[in-house]
Amino acid sequence: MSDMPRLWMRHETRASERRAPLVPEDAAKLVEQGVEITVEESAQRAFPLADYVAAGCRSAPAGSWPEAPDDQYVLGLKELPGRPDRLRHRHIFFGHAYKGQVGAAELLGRFTSGGGALLDLEYLTDDDGRRLAAFGYWAGYVGAALAVLHHRGRLETPLRPTDRPGLDALLASGEGGTALVIGALGRSGRGACDALETAGIAPTRWDVAETRTLDRAALLGHDIVVNTVLTTRPVPPFVTHADLDAPDRRTAVLSDVTCDVTSDCNVLPVYDEVTTWEQPVLRLRDGDRPADLIAIDNLPSLLPAESSRAFSAELAPQLSRLTDSDPAWARCLRTFEAAARPDHTGSTHVR
Repeated sequence: MSDMPRLWMRHETRASERRAPLVPEDAAKLVEQGVEITVEESAQRAFPLADYVAAGCRSAPAGSWPEAPDDQYVLGLKELPGRPDRLRHRHIFFGHAYKGQVGAAELLGRFTSGGGALLDLEYLTDDDGRRLAAFGYWAGYVGAALAVLHHRGRLETPLRPTDRPGLDALLASGEGGTALVIGALGRSGRGACDALETAGIAPTRWDVAETRTLDRAALLGHDIVVNTVLTTRPVPPFVTHADLDAPDRRTAVLSDVTCDVTSDCNVLPVYDEVTTWEQPVLRLRDGDRPADLIAIDNLPSLLPAESSRAFSAELAPQLSRLTDSDPAWARCLRTFEAAARPDHTGSTHVR
């Protein structure tokens, strides 16, 4: 019997999710290495099922993963459906369950009661804690792009997926405005800065040094503020309700790429729920100085092909090493086991 992993890529139940964690080209490489891959049907995925079958993958009906053999790793991106109550497989996806988020205890309870495990992609890291596969660049790019389009009065709703040339054409057909990117040296920050430059805006770039002692007046002096900082412990917030009421506030659009909304680690505690493709903008302040927020938690799905290919290129080599003895996956499992303990505080990144 082969000791290579067996993967089952599920259909995403969120209607706006068109990305794939593994694209057909990379699936073909894994199949050649001996990895068995089953791909569920999905009418919304940006990559046709036929391309996966041509790459050597098996196919299965959408949502059939609960009946998959026990040795299958169920691969996805966003949240699981509410059933089954007990999860017996090992699941690989972004669980958002280790920092006390809403619904975290229920999700972890489903795994512990069923004997399964969550291998959270956010916590798939190297020895230095750097993420091995991330959508960050494209999240930052789209988050900044939407902020610019909204500030210029050109954001059309509901949002619809596009490609980079289409988005860049929209960004290039306007001018004006100032923008600040917080976390500019990270993946998401670099993406945000690139989008702003495409829009003809030279961004102010802040990172650790600039946020250690926050200059709130300087922050609020920009038309657009894009936050790309995802912290793993509570820190002083970047923008508060009091800041939005400050008489010298110029900021009209906040774009929160991280969307850490129900966690104590949220650095923009001025909202309590994410925005959506149907309603991407939340009005925070009315009047002659309005302030709006964009906080969409699957931003890269607006550029599904580009973002999926970039993510898959990083994830596929890790999937070929998917064993309990691999250091990165072993850390993932230990993080889940620590988070699932009854005494877990739900406030820190456990390593």
